[in-house]
Amino acid sequence: SFPSPSQAAAPPFTPIATEQPNNNHNSIRSTRSRTLHNNMLAANTVKGVSARRCTKSITRRRQTTTTAAKKGDVVSAAATADAPVVKGPIIIDGQVAHSTTELGLEVFRDLGDFASGELTGLLKPVESSWQPQDYLPDPESDSFLDEVRELRERSQCLPDDYLVTIVGDMITEEALPTYMAMLNTLDGVSDETGASGTPWATWTRAWTAEENRHGDLLNKYLWLTGRVDMRQVEVTIQNLIGSGMDPKTENNPYLGFVYTSFQERATRVSHGNTARHAKIHGDATLARICGIIAADEARHENAYSRIVEEILKRDPNGGVVAFADMMRKQIVMPAHLMNDMKHEELNGGSNLFADFSIVAEKTETYTAFDYADIMEHLVKRWEISSVTGLNADGLEAQEYVCKLPARIRKIAEKTAVRKAKAAKANPKDLKFSWIHERTVSV
Repeated sequence: SFPSPSQAAAPPFTPIATEQPNNNHNSIRSTRSRTLHNNMLAANTVKGVSARRCTKSITRRRQTTTTAAKKGDVVSAAATADAPVVKGPIIIDGQVAHSTTELGLEVFRDLGDFASGELTGLLKPVESSWQPQDYLPDPESDSFLDEVRELRERSQCLPDDYLVTIVGDMITEEALPTYMAMLNTLDGVSDETGASGTPWATWTRAWTAEENRHGDLLNKYLWLTGRVDMRQVEVTIQNLIGSGMDPKTENNPYLGFVYTSFQERATRVSHGNTARHAKIHGDATLARICGIIAADEARHENAYSRIVEEILKRDPNGGVVAFADMMRKQIVMPAHLMNDMKHEELNGGSNLFADFSIVAEKTETYTAFDYADIMEHLVKRWEISSVTGLNADGLEAQEYVCKLPARIRKIAEKTAVRKAKAAKANPKDLKFSWIHERTVSV
């Protein structure tokens, strides 16, 4: 996965500071959060139930839970989960957090049947799922060593710039614990116990389980090739998981699922291109591996995009404003904090993720044009231009996101020309510890 077209070098990781509850929400809530709050409490509906009735519904749930508690009755986990307490917005480490409103939480309770039905239906049963071993030499086979030898010989066709991009993809996949943790920061859909039976918690764990196979397979395949420095790769993975990620989703599921919709499509594009390139270079097995991973990402992209579609049905104004907010922030890619503890020393202080992204752009694995294409795809899929019932802020957000893909594409075209001239006038060699400090020309 790779950066947005104008994304600067990854910032250093900053530990989260102590939460500071805010007593004056309007003073710290961003324009988007304030707009979202007001819009969601306006005339939008949840399956025909007005926002006012939704608020009353929440109040009734709280009263029921409180009454039961006063009587000494046992309050079920389901009842407790049905009575959310809006904790924010608050400021954590200088950022808005917990910007979800009560109506936003009501929307996600209303989506419970969708999550337990259609959403989980997009997952594949374990018994019919592919596993990494299906695409690797069988260690129990008498021909295991011959198969490994064949794999190693076949991988010699892969150029170093390709190895850099696929190693970066693999490292991104291996940081899966971070992505599961991110989903569990979203209000209204988190796994409160670690093994909760709620539809949203079930989805997150099952999605994680499917995704876990991607890093496993790429890691083992690259290890068998003998073409990469696996210890440096492992150092990078450990550092990346330890550093986390900051997608700026504010613990808000509206923002979170816009982010995952974009990110899953970006990952699908990247794996699809590494599949195509592997086939061109002559490694048909690796091409199949990248292809099946891309297919998984396409299925997951569809799932997250469906969630946003359902949000837009119930809260069109809030959904459009949230989409615009994430696009203004730009989609921060999950591996933006990667660190191998050598790259800066090898390359005069340059940032590993930024240089990895340059190679990805050069090899056309993921480019600024892909970023614009993804935005355009989501605008069309979610039919943003046709959303009605918007207030002034919603209309402004609608106009912004509908015009943005063309703007990004123009910027990408100008940037591509400038980079091509710079590369021709002053070619640059980058050293990557992942490939035993060999250089890649960009």
